[in-house]
Amino acid sequence: MKLTGRTILITGGSAGIGLAFAVKFAGLGNQVIVTGRRQAVLDEVKAKHPGLHTIRSDVADPAQIAALASRVKAEFPRLDVLVNNAGISHYKNLKAPSSDLAGLMAEMNVNVGGVVRMTSAFIDILTANRGTLINISSALAFVPLPCIPIYCATKAAIHSYTQSLRFQLEETGVEVIEILPPAVKTDMTADLPEGDGFTLINVAELVKLSFASLKAGAVEILPGQSRQLAFMRRLAPNFINGQLWKASRKLVPAGAG
Repeated sequence: MKLTGRTILITGGSAGIGLAFAVKFAGLGNQVIVTGRRQAVLDEVKAKHPGLHTIRSDVADPAQIAALASRVKAEFPRLDVLVNNAGISHYKNLKAPSSDLAGLMAEMNVNVGGVVRMTSAFIDILTANRGTLINISSALAFVPLPCIPIYCATKAAIHSYTQSLRFQLEETGVEVIEILPPAVKTDMTADLPEGDGFTLINVAELVKLSFASLKAGAVEILPGQSRQLAFMRRLAPNFINGQLWKASRKLVPAGAG
């Protein structure tokens, strides 16, 4: 991937992995736009990183995606990189019925629906500019962490979706990249314990490894422990699945999640 002279839109770019990628891309001389759901947080990001462009938008809302696409195409006609990063995760107990059946789909709406809708809304400008599409999924697409079962299912869906995108777009000039991080130390993973073979990588190390792979031209990037998890999924799936269940079962809520 060409890492300089790009115009880049990153969803969920106001914190965590998204913000770290945004700052890195901006430091390489790119024009970077980040989105997020909370205006106050975006204002803080803008104050700390005045070189970033910030736009409030929720990837779970089709109307907001349509409005975002219209605005970005008008204000940034050279947009040639879309990074689908926005995501949420919730601990879930699947043994009991949930009183909030609509809420069960929240992760699907953001993590899958947001990626599918954003990709569709921006595919025309990415094609016109022969750009790059980057989907941030997870090594948990290969082996689930059972305390966050729906999140893991969404990442498996994005892994499959990205592979299909790569085939369908192969003659358009659009480069399709997937980054599959291991568990990363962010606010989202604050409760995850380390140990029992389960390790958390810090954001700085994730960025370093991911950008080295991007520079090398990789289209499926497995930083840190991700490559090990993918390998163990093939070599000893029952063992690795059992280890992750052992590491995470204490985090399953007592009642329906």
